[in-house]
Formats: sequence, C-alpha cells, structure tokens
Amino acid sequence: MEVCSILEVDVNGQETFMVDKDVIAQYSGKFSKFFGKSTSGSTRKLKVIFHDFPGGAEGFELMLRFCYSNGTTDITPANSILAHCAAEFMEMKDSVPGGSNLLARTEKSLQETSYWTWSDLLIALKQCQSIGLVSDSSLMLEKCLDSLVGRLVLACEASPCPSTCSPDSFGFRFSCDSKSTESIKTNFSHSTWWFEDLVFLSPLNIEKLVQSMLVRKLDQAVISRFLLFYQKAKFSTATTDEKRKIIEMVIDMHCNMDQSIVSCKTLFGILRLTLGLNINKCRRNKLENMIGSQLDQATLDNLLVPSPYGISYLYDVNLVLRFLKAFLRQGGTCLVTPIRMKKVAALVDLYAAEIAPDPCLKPSKFMALATALPDYARDSYDELYHAMDMYLKVHAGLCEEERMRISCGLNYEKLSVEACLHLSQNTIFPSNSAVQALISQQSKLNNLLHGTPTTPCSTSFTDSPCSSSDAGKKGRKDKAGEQVVLYSGKFDVSADNEKLGARLQGMQWRVMELEKICRKMQTQMAKISKSRASGNSYARSLPKLCS
Repeated sequence: MEVCSILEVDVNGQETFMVDKDVIAQYSGKFSKFFGKSTSGSTRKLKVIFHDFPGGAEGFELMLRFCYSNGTTDITPANSILAHCAAEFMEMKDSVPGGSNLLARTEKSLQETSYWTWSDLLIALKQCQSIGLVSDSSLMLEKCLDSLVGRLVLACEASPCPSTCSPDSFGFRFSCDSKSTESIKTNFSHSTWWFEDLVFLSPLNIEKLVQSMLVRKLDQAVISRFLLFYQKAKFSTATTDEKRKIIEMVIDMHCNMDQSIVSCKTLFGILRLTLGLNINKCRRNKLENMIGSQLDQATLDNLLVPSPYGISYLYDVNLVLRFLKAFLRQGGTCLVTPIRMKKVAALVDLYAAEIAPDPCLKPSKFMALATALPDYARDSYDELYHAMDMYLKVHAGLCEEERMRISCGLNYEKLSVEACLHLSQNTIFPSNSAVQALISQQSKLNNLLHGTPTTPCSTSFTDSPCSSSDAGKKGRKDKAGEQVVLYSGKFDVSADNEKLGARLQGMQWRVMELEKICRKMQTQMAKISKSRASGNSYARSLPKLCS
C-alpha cells in the first residue's frame, strides 16, 4: 500500500496549503515531532490546523519556499522579520541538509539593521507590529526602532540646520517609498519629513519610539510636534477607546520631557481632547500638574472649561482649584516668583468675575477660589471685590453668615479709594465690611496728613455711642449708626491742663480735616455715579456668562 505523504495545512483560517510532510519535516523540528521518522502503513489524509502562525499565510509560504528550494531562498531586510518568526515557530534550529539554517540566516540579517534603508526599516516595523503576539518579535521591534531613531539623529547631526534635516542629507541612502517621498513634497518643514511615515505605528510602539528618541537626545520640540501630529492623524478614524489610549500615551510622553518645551496652549489643547474620554486618573493628574506649573501663562479662555457631566454649575471650578494647588506646590522649589504669582492672581480675579453670575455656583466653591492664593499675590483687591459684588448680587438669597465668609477674602487695606467708597454704600455686603473699608481709608488719609502711622481700631464698632469708659477717644457715627473709632490714645492725666488742652485741640483739628476729605470724596463719588449710565460707580464689563 502506498504511503501518503501529502499534508493539508490550514494557516490561521486564511489559506490552506497542500505540502509534502517529509520535505517539511527535514527542516522543521515541530513537524518532526508531529509525525516522527516513520510513515509506514499510513494512507490517511493528514491535516494540521494553525491558529496563531506568525505572519499568517504569508509567513508560512515564505517558510515553504525555503524548504522546497533546499534552503537557497534569499533573505532580505524586507522578509527577514517574517522569516525569522516563522523559523522560530517551526523550530528550524537544527542543522539541515546542505548546512542551511533559516533561523541562523535571519538572525544574521537582523544584526545588520543599521545598514538597512529607511523603507526597509518601515516594512520591518509594519511586520513586527502585525506579528505583535509573538514574544520574540518585541526584540526585533526594538532593534528596528533603535536603528530608525539612529537614522534621525544622524540626519540632524550631519545637518544641524532643521531646514536640511532630511533623509537624503547624509551619507546613508534612504530609499523612501512613494508615500514617504510624497510627504516630503508637502508643506511640512524638512525637520518633520518623517512624521507621516510613522503614523501607522500603534500607541504602544509610538511610546517605545519616543522613549528611544529621548534617550538618544533628539530635539524634544520636534518630538512634541510629532506626538501632536500623530494624535491628530489618528483621531479622525479612531474609536473612543483608541482615542483614550492615544491621548494617554501623548500625556505620558510629554510628562517625560522638559516642561519648558511644551507650551501652556498645547497642554490646554490636550486637556480639551480628554473631555468625554474618561482617561486614567493618574494621566489626568499628570496633565493637570503640567498645566498648573505653567498657570501664569494661561488665559481666561483656557480656564473656561465646561463642568463634567452631573455637575450643576457651568464651568469646572474644581479643575481650576487643582491647577492652583499644582502651581502653589512649586513654592518650595523657588520657581514661583512674585511676578508669576501676581499674574496668576490677576487671572484668578478675571475667572472669578466670569463665573460669579452662575446661579448654581455654591458659595463654598467661590470662596475657595477667592482665598486660594496668599495675600502677597495681590497688590490690589479691586477686581476680586468686583467679582464678589457680582456674585452676591446674583445670589441675593445668601444668609448673613455666608456673606461674611465671602467678604473675608478681601484685604481692605489693598482696596482703592473708589472701591472703598463703593463698598461703604454697598448694602449687599455685610455691614461690618463697610465699616472696615472706611476705617482702612481713614487710616490711609491720616498717614498722608501727618506722615506718621496711627492706630485705627479696626475691630472696635458698636451699635451705641462710646461709653464713659471710652474717655480719650474721639469718634463719629457713620450712616448705618456704627461707631467708627478714628483714634485711640492714652492721655497723660498727670500733665498740666495747658498741655492737655493743646493735645485735645490738635486732635479736634485732625478730625475736622479728615471729615472734610471724606466729604470731598463722597462728592466725587456722587459725580462719578451720575456720569455712569448704570448708576453704579464701580461698574465693569459683564462676563461672557451675562453677555
């Protein structure tokens, strides 16, 4: 009876091959184990099914050519990856007829990746990516990526000028495919000629590529541009899950770079892409910390990020508070200069005025924003007062205690004369705020008049005139009836009456001068009020929320 040596092989459900098992068994240790050396008496039709053959039908066919040609098939950079993985899978390690060993030949070819052309490297990378499930392919991928990055570094070293940093700018020949050549002819600058060629890589492989670039000291500004180009190119066809993986990779890679390379505008652009993608919390924290470290470069429009789903108020105040926390965290490293701090304070005041008209914004959130920065960050509290004034007008139903908590965010000593006069007549604020504003301004006026500091009793105000125990104090009542103590001093009762009288007369004169100045300011305030159509002497442009 004739022995059947024909073998049917189903490769990954892609294609079925009819092969001579005896020929294949000479080269494959795997087939030798399957059938052994004896085939006597066998007339059955044999079939082998592979579900995970590396490279699929193409890889199996390449292995067959090697076997049927007695090991004389050419191994080139274009097929060495497939051939290597197929040889590894089929256990083609032992010596074979003629001394030819497919695995050894492919390994020799892979050791010469530094001499491959650019297009050969791209083909190899595509093959590595398609064979991704084979463990050995990761080593070959790293070799190809390292060689590719070496070409980019060598190009830039040979031509330091970015305008000449191209595949043909140095000795090695880069045989780019038509797509690569076409990309160079587009509007890309010569320093980014390779961007389009590498878009096919997966986010995981892009991460490995960028890590290799960072190790090899490639220009980080170019790397950042490539990452943004890659993200934009892939997002047009990516699923939500793919977008999430891409943006997480972009965040991770930017986090590993010099923070001065990545602009605040770029980071906010990445932030807006994350909205709705539910990215990993760790990556979100990284991004927010990077933004917070450059918060002084942000604009109001950057901060106006919509609140996440389920939050009632319009803008994401919690996000801005986290930015501020990250910015202040740099204080211990001496990176937060007074100039940077004041820029952030001015930005926060603008943001506070923008969100103040939101009727859903809780007092605790507004107060947290108003008090987030230290007092030295502001030279003037006028803008913050303007934001508080707007917030209290919109939230007219707040209790007295909540109003007092909000007003505690003000430093009355750093309010302008105009702001203090407005506050003194502003019934929306707690009454003690008006008193403290008057005391602050009168103290300033006294310093101007006499050139010496006085001791205003900023906490001394009651609903009744001074009692007899307040001898030696000179005061007056404001319109609300509170007793504003202008001066407090101890008289030397042991002195003679003449000296005491002179002192009292001098004090009375000072009080009269202060009252004249106060009346003058009130007159000016009234004129300002009449000149403004709104009737509010402290009017400001409305935030976007009201426009």
